[in-house]
Amino acid sequence: MNSAVSAPRARRRSRALRCGLLCGVLLWLAPAAAAQAGSARGASAAIAPPALAVTGASLTVADTGQRLYGIHPDRRLLIASTTKLMTALVVFQHVHDFSTIFTHPDWRAAPDDSQIGLVPGERMSVHDLMLALLLPSADDAAYDLAYNVGHGSVARFVAEMNADAVALGLHHTHYANPIGFDQAGNYSSPYDLTRLAAYMLAHHPFFARAVALTHATLHTGDYVREITNTDTLLGVHPWITGVKTGHTDAAGYILVSSGTRHGLTLVASVLGTTSEAARNASALALLGYGFAAFRPVAPLHRGQVLARLPVREEHRRAAVVADAGWRRVVPRFARVRLALALPRMLAGPRAARTRVGTATVLVNGRAAARVALVLSRRVPAVPLLTRLARAAVGPTTLGGLALCVGLLLAVLALRRRRGSADARRRAELEAR
Repeated sequence: MNSAVSAPRARRRSRALRCGLLCGVLLWLAPAAAAQAGSARGASAAIAPPALAVTGASLTVADTGQRLYGIHPDRRLLIASTTKLMTALVVFQHVHDFSTIFTHPDWRAAPDDSQIGLVPGERMSVHDLMLALLLPSADDAAYDLAYNVGHGSVARFVAEMNADAVALGLHHTHYANPIGFDQAGNYSSPYDLTRLAAYMLAHHPFFARAVALTHATLHTGDYVREITNTDTLLGVHPWITGVKTGHTDAAGYILVSSGTRHGLTLVASVLGTTSEAARNASALALLGYGFAAFRPVAPLHRGQVLARLPVREEHRRAAVVADAGWRRVVPRFARVRLALALPRMLAGPRAARTRVGTATVLVNGRAAARVALVLSRRVPAVPLLTRLARAAVGPTTLGGLALCVGLLLAVLALRRRRGSADARRRAELEAR
């Protein structure tokens, strides 16, 4: 009876054991399976870039120059009036008082050129000439600025444009005129255009304010002029902040455009579109893709405490901080984490800012950056008296003291016994 009952129990226990082991294995595998599923969802949720009918395009993060997407981003192309971005930069470098008055040289724009109708001898402030250069893209304003900043030599001004292109690392850019005429040697690339625009937005507040205007009034010159920005996205989309249009028959319609959403500023360039409507649609699609498909992350900040390591022979911990910050724009569904390489314990003396480890930024499991980890403060050596005191009360020393005391007591006891024996012998001798 007992054996008949015990057999089914044994079988049940065996089945329970097998089920427990299976559940344990499944639970162990679950995180990996979940991670794989998350990766699959991230891959399937990735947003595809738009199909653009352009000869070139680039999407760039304004403050870092990070290239997010491009179509022939380094191809050297005709750039029409986006040439005037560099014209403006050279003016900023040479003219610090925009109330300065320039006299228009003996030069007239062609009737079909973009212009504000300047005539030789007309006097206009640099402030108004710059607005005319950037909003309606006036060719006569560009020539006026180049001639006067170049001290009567447009060629000297263009040489400075090319020197600045080299200084900014615009490796696929060269200028032959300050206006944007289709001419051999006047070209740039989609990526270079976005980098130049981003630089101008970051370093020249007047430029950033001007290219965001839809209209402006020019009060100097022979009469008051009302001008309109040729960037027709402005005012229609509040998050669009500029920057510059261009068009010739050979170059097609061009737009370098910037936009800001949720603290992220992107600059896009589209070149060689077939119409103003196609230009605008392409720029909006490219910027919209950027804001939908990417996000900024900043897992590291300079001085950020990432660990507190114990210090040998001391009852305290030393703060370890990031030696530099790291911020980047990553795909929206990317997983970003930090991996720290640090010792388990520190020993002094060590100076402040001493490197003690490394933080690796992992994006989807791949190392995207490595940042040094340093001590926020000096870790001094343990004072000699402190070490001696600790040695005196250490377990080895205490054991030695106990042994010495034990030996001393044993010696004293032996001497007492010997003394007692000697006293008995003397007493016996005296009794005889």
